[in-house]
Order: sequence, then C-alpha cells, then structure tokens
Amino acid sequence: MSENQDNRPEDIPAAPAVPSAGPGAAPINPTAGGSIPPQPPAPAAPAAPASAPTDTGATQPYPGQAFGFPAPQARTGPARPDGDKKKVTGGRIAGLLVAAALVGGAAGLGGSWAGANLWAPVDSSSTAGPSVVTVNNPDSVNATTGIAAKVVPSVVTINVSSGNNGGTGSGVVLSKDGYVLTNTHVVTLDGASGDAAISVTTSDGHIYTAKIVGTDPVYDLAVIKLTGASDLTPVTWGDSGKLNVGDQTVAIGAPLGLSNTVTTGIVSALNRSIEIASSAAPKGGSGDGGNGGDNGGSPFFFDFGQGQQQQSQASESIKIAVIQTDAPINPGNSGGALVDGEGKLVGINVAIASTGSTSSSSQSGSIGVGFSIPSDIAHRVADEIIKDGSASHGLLGASVRDASAVQGATITGAYIVDVTSGGGAEKAGLRAGDVVTAFNEVPVGSAVDLTAQVRAAAAGSKATVTYVRDGRTATADVTLGSLK
Repeated sequence: MSENQDNRPEDIPAAPAVPSAGPGAAPINPTAGGSIPPQPPAPAAPAAPASAPTDTGATQPYPGQAFGFPAPQARTGPARPDGDKKKVTGGRIAGLLVAAALVGGAAGLGGSWAGANLWAPVDSSSTAGPSVVTVNNPDSVNATTGIAAKVVPSVVTINVSSGNNGGTGSGVVLSKDGYVLTNTHVVTLDGASGDAAISVTTSDGHIYTAKIVGTDPVYDLAVIKLTGASDLTPVTWGDSGKLNVGDQTVAIGAPLGLSNTVTTGIVSALNRSIEIASSAAPKGGSGDGGNGGDNGGSPFFFDFGQGQQQQSQASESIKIAVIQTDAPINPGNSGGALVDGEGKLVGINVAIASTGSTSSSSQSGSIGVGFSIPSDIAHRVADEIIKDGSASHGLLGASVRDASAVQGATITGAYIVDVTSGGGAEKAGLRAGDVVTAFNEVPVGSAVDLTAQVRAAAAGSKATVTYVRDGRTATADVTLGSLK
C-alpha cells in the first residue's frame, strides 16, 4: 500500500473504430439557365467634404490585432455588378494565413475544398502545404481564429506503427530543429513497442521521420526528435499555475487522424487527479507500499487515435495531476496542445472520460470531460528528458489510503498508514494516523491526489505538507526521495 503504488485496474475501453467520413460539402446554388434581369443604376454617392480627413486605419484597433494579424489596407476594388464602387477593406487577409491551419467550427473547411482535399494524400515536397485557416469575413475575425492561426503551426500529427499495430496521436513543437513533446502511450503504443516507426506530419503537410529521445511513463510524457527538421514554429509556454476555473481553453490536435482540428471550451476544474491503467507504467512496486483506492471501474482512459487500442491486460496504473476541460478531446488528441486565451500552452492532452461499462466496445468520443497534464509539470519533464534522456519524480516515503475509507473519518485527505524508515516523511516528523490535506498548497482529498502531486515534483525537491493530527492542523517541510 504505497502512496504511489499503482493499482491493477480492470480492462480499459478501447478506441472505437473510425467511421467512414465524407466531405460533407455544402451545396452550391449558382444562377444558371436564365438571364439576369436588368439592374437599376445605383444612386450616386454624395461627394465627401473637401475637409474630410482620410482614415488610413494606422492608429485604429482592428479585428485580429491582438493575435498579430496585419492591419487591413484599404484599396479600390473593381466595379461591382450593381454599379457600387465602394472601397473594399481587409485586403486579402485570408491569403496571409496560408501555412497556418484548419480552424474548427463555423470557420472550418469550405464546402467544395473539403470534398477535394480532406482525404487527399500529402505531398512532402518543400512546396506542399494543404493547410489553410479559412477566414471568409476578415472584418469579424474572433479570438479563437487568432489563437488557431498562432498555435496550429506548433502542433503536429504523429503516426506510429509496429508490425500489425499502429495508431495516431498529436505532439507539440518545442524547438525549431524538431524536438516534439507528446505522450508515452502514443509513441510506444501503450507499452507494446519500444522501437516503433514514427512518422510526423506538420501543419503545412511536411512529413518527417522521428526518433524517441526519452519517455516518462510515470507521467505519460515523451520527447521525440524529427530528422532533418528546421525552422519549425515552437509553441509558447504558459503558466498553468495561474489558470482559473472558467478560463478559455482551446484544444488542438488530430482526433481520429483529422489533423489541425481546433476545439474550444473552458477550464472545468483544477487540481484534479486521475488514475489510468497503463501498460507502459513502471512494473512492480517501485513506490512506497500503499493503495489509492480501487481503480477496477475507472472511467478514465487514454484517448488513443484511430487504429490503436489500449492494452486490455494492463497490470499497472499511473496517477497524474490534470486540468479538466470541456473543450472536446477525442481519440487522437493525445499529446496535443491545450492553450489559454492568449494561445500559450497550459496543458498536454492525455485522457478522456467514458460513461457506462468499461468494456472495450463501449468507448465513445468526447462527453465534455477531458484531461490535460499541466504545463508546469510537462515543462519540467520535457526539459529533463531533453537533457538527460529521462525525468525524475518525488517519493514521500509513506503508505497511504483514502481518509474517507477510515472508520470514524471526519475529513477527506490521504491517511498515512505507515512511514518508511529513513524516508522523507519520517524525517519531516509525519507519522501513521496523520491525514494529509494539502501538498505545496494544492488541496489533497484522496490518496490518488497525494500520489499525483508527489510524482509531479522532482526527486530531491522540497515540499510543504499540510496535515491534521488529533484534530489540529500543522505543516511539515519534506525533502522528497527519488522514485526508482
């Protein structure tokens, strides 16, 4: 019974088969087979006063200014059929967005373009680039469009294959020369392969092979390196510690293999912890002996992409701290970006929740409950993997269980069953019977919460533990050990 001993959950539902999809092009209704009735001449526009100033728009705010769109330039367009020769503003902003990417929702692919190109093969030549942010009305560019134009070039689609197994996922560009952050379960097919072939497609259609730099199965993060990449667009890191519930979120990735998909929502909850079965998790009891509760009926599972299924016989599980969001996250979004209202990375998408039975046939798409690893954790882990090939994780040195399961409990938290001799908890003065209620000021309501927070911290780091003993609240400063 360890504060980080992974439980052995039951089977986790697998990703559903990908339904066949058509282009869904909107019908076009041109005028045909008839003559155009004569139009009355347009009334002449009144002459502008000689003293009227000319507004170039140079000092005026305009849609998309906050996201780096160029200022609209007024120009005189050709005469319209009705004789109206008014100025056309906005220029050709849509043309300036080529090499950005597809925006979901109403600003998505245009009807006939989707039919011709959505399923077309990608040309990997230097001139290829099927990706476009569609802006039909430049004068009403909204925040989500701006975020998409900024972030989509920093998100890639990852295809992984090993023998007859394969799957898709997403990744986030960390550097111009091709370091990419994703999930361990994406690049290892959930532990099924340590040397799978990895192909990465950027938002503008270029294809690269990639090698694994290092994996961190404890927090399901991994870094890969693209071969021969240059001049990529790195993502801008955000501060997940400053998020509020209700803040805007935008998820970007490749659900069901649909690259450059953008969905939006809010932060639904913070300081959430989940337990997920993982075949890539460290084997055996490498933590303190303890239990975080029964995970046999867990509704949480990795959002595997098309063609990939979670290993049904996973014997280990991991406990991770996450951001909960209602931005739709579907199978294939794993490893993709969760960004804030400024387009800064605040999370790496990792898992979704299901409803009903946990059998493999019941897995469905988004139900508005998705999870992302906070950027503050992901950033540390990624830096350590790039530097050392692996990442470290803290060890408290205590066996814990849910306080709510203890007879006579009056408060939720992580109940310390026992402490390890010479471990960090014992040295800090913690003892059996204490109920941990916070770790580094993050609320702890269960054993899973405590384990997730301890593992999020680096080995050897110092932490402040808040606990209740004999009805009184106290704090202890703990130097964490190293998870082996």
